[in-house]
Amino acid sequence: MNFPRIAHSLFSGIALALATGLTTVAQTPPPKSWTLTGAPGVVPQRATDKLPLSDQRNRGRWIKFTPLSDEFAGAALDTNKWVVNLEWWRGRQPAWFNPTNVTVSGGCLNLTMRREPAPAALTSQGYHDYSSAALHSRVRAGYGYYEVKARPMSSAGSSSFWFQQDDNPAWATEIDVFEIGGKAKGFARTLNMNVHVFHTPMETRHWDAHGEWLAPAPLAADFHVYGLEWDRDAIQYYFDGVLVRTVANTMWHQPLFLIFDSETMPDWFGMPADADLPSTFSIEYVRAWVHRGTRE
Repeated sequence: MNFPRIAHSLFSGIALALATGLTTVAQTPPPKSWTLTGAPGVVPQRATDKLPLSDQRNRGRWIKFTPLSDEFAGAALDTNKWVVNLEWWRGRQPAWFNPTNVTVSGGCLNLTMRREPAPAALTSQGYHDYSSAALHSRVRAGYGYYEVKARPMSSAGSSSFWFQQDDNPAWATEIDVFEIGGKAKGFARTLNMNVHVFHTPMETRHWDAHGEWLAPAPLAADFHVYGLEWDRDAIQYYFDGVLVRTVANTMWHQPLFLIFDSETMPDWFGMPADADLPSTFSIEYVRAWVHRGTRE
C-alpha cells in the first residue's frame, strides 16, 4: 500500500529542500531489527480467546480493548467500529476500492478483488478493469497488542493488515503487519512486514525498514494467526503465536487507524490472473488488548 505515497513523500522532501535553500535532507538511520530465519518451531496452544495467542499466561497484563475488537459474527459490518474505503486514497491503480467488495458472512469479514470496470470518474486517474476493497477502524490504535486470524486471497492481489493516517498532520507514518501476495509468483509463502516514515517534524524524506519471513507452506492455503505487539520501545510481529520479527520503535508513537485492504500491485506482486478472480481475503476476527491501566 505504500508505493504511490513513497513517490509523493520523496518528491515533497526534495521540493521542501529546494524551497528552503537546503542542500541536504535529514538522514535518520533505520531502526535496529531482527527477523526469524527458518521454521517457527513449537507453536503455542490456545487455552483462552481472552488473551493473545503468544501470551496465554498474560505476562503482559493485557485487557481487551473492545473498540478495536470484532468477531464478525453478525450478518453485516458493524459501522460503529468500521468505515468502508479510505477517505484519503481510492486504491492502487488499476484497481479501485469498491465499497460493495467489503462484506460480512460465514463468520468472517471478507474483502474481495474482482474483474470490473472502473466508474467513468476514475478512469482518468488510471483506474480500470479491476476493483478491490478497504476499510479502517473508527478509533485510532496506539500501544497495544493486535491479533487477527486471517486467510489471504489466492491470487496475486494483495491481502494486507496495517496501520496508518496519523491524527497529527505533521506526522505521516505507517506500520505494515503483513502484505501477502497469496498466489503471486515467488511470494506465496512470504510474510512481508514493514514500517514506514513518510515525514515527521524532524524528517522530510521517506524511508522504511522492510522484513520478510518465509512460512513453511503457502499462506493462502489456510487461516493463520497474525499478531503485532506495539509499545514505546519495540514493534514485534507474531505468526501463529511465534515471534518472527522485532523492530526498535524509533518513530511510531502517534495514534493510527487499523486498516484491512486488498490492492493490485503490478510492480511488486504482478497482476492477478483473470482465472483467479474473484478472490477473497477473509478475516475471522480482530482482537485488541492494552496493558492494564491504559485506555480503560
